[in-house]
Parts: sequence; C-alpha cells; structure tokens
Amino acid sequence: MQGFLHDTWLSRQKDEWLTPPEIIRALGPFDLDPCAPVKRPWDTARHHFTIKDNGLIQPWSGRVWLNPPYGRHTPLWLSRIKRHGNGIALIFARTETKMFFRHIWTDADGILFLKDRISFFHADGTCGGHAGAPLCLVAYGDGNVEALRNSEIAGVLVTNNRDGLKISYSRSRREVSHESSC
Repeated sequence: MQGFLHDTWLSRQKDEWLTPPEIIRALGPFDLDPCAPVKRPWDTARHHFTIKDNGLIQPWSGRVWLNPPYGRHTPLWLSRIKRHGNGIALIFARTETKMFFRHIWTDADGILFLKDRISFFHADGTCGGHAGAPLCLVAYGDGNVEALRNSEIAGVLVTNNRDGLKISYSRSRREVSHESSC
C-alpha cells in the first residue's frame, strides 16, 4: 500500500520511523498501533498492524496509538482515528492546513503542542535525528485528553469542549524528555 512514506525530511528512502519509547511510556498503555513498523525494538501497543496488514482497513478496538505515515495519506489516518474516537495521534503541527481544519480543530478533544522537537528512531532502535518541523499530540476521547494533561510532556495543551478552545500551559516539575537518548 502506498502512503507509508514520511515526508522527505525523514524518508530519504525510508518508510518506518519509531516514536521515542519515553513518549509511549508517558501516555500509555495503548491497545493498538495500526501503523507499526514490521520490525521494532520496542512495542508501542498490545497489538500492532504493519504495512503488511494495512492497518487503515483493519478493525480497530480499544485505545489507539497513531504515528501515521506523513504525506498525502495522513488525512485518511486522521479521519479513521477521529471516527474511532479513542486514541492519540502524533503529527506535524501544521495548523494552517486543510487537514488540520478538517480533522483536528473542530473534532479533536485535545491537542498538546510539544515544547521541543523530538527525535525519531530507526526500526533497528538507533537514533534517526530530530523532526524537521514542530509536532503535536492529538487526543480523541476525554480519557486521552487526561493522558496528555497527566503525561508531564512539556508543551501547551489546547482542549476543545465544543463551546470553544481552552488553552493551558502544561509544564511539570519533572518533564518527560522528548529529546530522547539520541
């Protein structure tokens, strides 16, 4: 299936990038990762779909972790998690895009704009370098907003109570480092 290519800042002929394990630990546990690498040095959820399974068309259940393939197919993944209604997605904070207006601003229950850029990892567990753009964690479902609020990941949390957006600065005494160990 096409759509598993990350933007060129990451790809350079690669299509699998892992979220730092400390981000997953700070937010988890998750029941499903529908975009998991075929080979991975750590689990991101209890169950995984890979490119071989085409997680976009598989049945989803439980709490979902979504680090979707970045590019023209990202909106399809965001539409799916939005319909599912229970999960957190890691995406670029491109707030002016059609995708953000269609799937995030009006439908997400919360958005944590990360204070710093994270480093993704290669499928073998080695450091892959910093993201080339700001990132955010998008929550669908009230429990996932609470997970963002309680995660101690530094950033600004915006919640959507459908009457308007509420902004709160999320910074704890003990911030989870998303600079990672690389």
